Parts: sequence; C-alpha cells; structure tokens
Amino acid sequence: MRNIVIIVLGSLIMAAGFNLFMIPHHILSSGLSGIAMMLGILTPLNTGILNLLLNLPLLIIGWFKLGKRFITYTILSVVVTSAGLLFLPILKISSDPLLSCVFGGVLVGVGAGVTFRASGSTGGLDIIAMLLMRRRSFPLGALLGAMNAVVVLISGFIFGWDLAMLTLVGIYTSSRVIDTVHTSQIKLTLMIITKKGNELKDVLLAKLERGITVIEGKGAYSGSRQEILMTVITRYQLADVRNTINEIDPHAFVNITQTTDVIGLFRKS
Repeated sequence: MRNIVIIVLGSLIMAAGFNLFMIPHHILSSGLSGIAMMLGILTPLNTGILNLLLNLPLLIIGWFKLGKRFITYTILSVVVTSAGLLFLPILKISSDPLLSCVFGGVLVGVGAGVTFRASGSTGGLDIIAMLLMRRRSFPLGALLGAMNAVVVLISGFIFGWDLAMLTLVGIYTSSRVIDTVHTSQIKLTLMIITKKGNELKDVLLAKLERGITVIEGKGAYSGSRQEILMTVITRYQLADVRNTINEIDPHAFVNITQTTDVIGLFRKS
C-alpha cells in the first residue's frame, strides 16, 4: 500500500509539472511522454490519452521481461499520469519559459524519482532504461537523457530551436533530479556484527535478494563469539535494512560504507 500511495503521488506531481509549466510553453518532456505532449499540442487529442496509447506496446513487452509486480506498478503510474494530464487544467503559472522549464523539470524529476524508488517506473523509455540497468551500472537519469536526443531534434524542427533548447534544459533538469532521488546506482557495504546472525541472515536474504557472507568473529575485550554479516545493497534499501536489524537485534553493531564499484555477480536493480 505504501508503494501504491507513493506511485500515485509521484505520477500526479509529474502531471502537474507537465500541465502547469511545460505544455503551456510548448516545452517537451523526455521519452514517450514528450512525444505525447507534442502530438497533444499539434492535434485535438488530449496528451493524457496519447500518453496511455503510446505506452501500451512497451507495457506489454515489460510484462514478459521485467516481472509482474514491477509492470503492475508501472501500469498504475502510466494510468494515473495520463488521468492527471486529462483532468488537470493546463495553466500558465509563469510567463517566463526558462523558469517554467526548470520548475517543470524539477517536478517531473521528483515524480519520476519517487516512482522508481517505489519499485515502479513511469513507462515509455523508462522500461528500456530499466532493462539496460540490469546489465550495466550507469546512472538512470543519464541513460534516459541519452535516449532523448530525438525528442529535442523533433522539437527544434516543429517548434523552433529556442524551444528545443528549453526542452533540453528541462530534460537535463529532470534527469539530474531523478539521479538525486532515485539512488539505486549508489552501493553500500554493510558489516553487521550480531549475536543473532542466523536469524538476521535468513530475514535479510528473504527481503533483499542479496548475497550475504557470514564470518565468525570474537570480541577482543569480552571474548564472546559473534557473527559478522557482510553484504552490498543499494542506497534506497538502507531504510528497510535498518528497520530489520533494529527489530531482530537492536544491539547489533553496523558499519556502513559507500562502495565505489562492485565486480562480480550483483543484481543492479
């Protein structure tokens, strides 16, 4: 339920960024949503309906490639975003196009970032990016930005190159915010010293789907035997790990360090 609420809120934030800041100035977003915005400006069809129709093929592909829960959350995000685009009024909050593209990009980045953190995506090229993230450890926002050059070019030919450059600024802003909010590319190494190693290990293995190395340890002062659990997680998993450790062994000693890179078998998402 928590993830569902977060995804709904994130999707509405994205729709607000589109309708209140970007669409009134003909500034496009990234990916399929940007194409939907362009078609919505050029045709009588609503951007929300176009966004839903354009996402359907990739949602079908994702259903078979990325797992049912992930795609279910993604479908929820696409539907809520499309509904927001359909029902939220298109208002020009600011008359300054530059301010509008920056603020719109921030809102879109926040909405997309929290959706990713809730184990979903915003659909479109995000699905392609998530497929690539399982193979290569690149920042998600940078991946999306690299795939959006075509949107900027189309915007330049149709709306003029000034608006195309503003579209580029908006895409860059949203991608940087996504990388700040969605931090799965940041790895953390945990060294957990506990007297309840077996119990904690079983729960963490079930929750994290990460490998854990168990080392037998002995306290230098007390002489008591303890177990050291070592694992590598992504940044956004840290809160759940903290809660789990506190529930099972609130007296455990935990050392958390940021990891530069991981070589070997490690699930990237």
